[in-house]
Amino acid sequence: MTDDQNKSPPSDQKLGFWDVAQSVVAAAFGVQSGKNRERDFSKGKPVHFIALGLLFTVLFILVILGVVQTVLYLAGV
Repeated sequence: MTDDQNKSPPSDQKLGFWDVAQSVVAAAFGVQSGKNRERDFSKGKPVHFIALGLLFTVLFILVILGVVQTVLYLAGV
């Protein structure tokens, strides 16, 4: 048998951390492809997307606050 016959098809694989993270970031910016969205709904666990979505949101807010604070500091306000 060749290696190709021993491997399970990609459709049976679960989503890894980086797959979920990429999907969360893409969805947050509104550029998620339909193919990836379908993959996420069929293979992903909702709790993973919710947790990473909340983490992304908190980090995004902290980065925006940091940028605003830096700009205000540099402007002398």
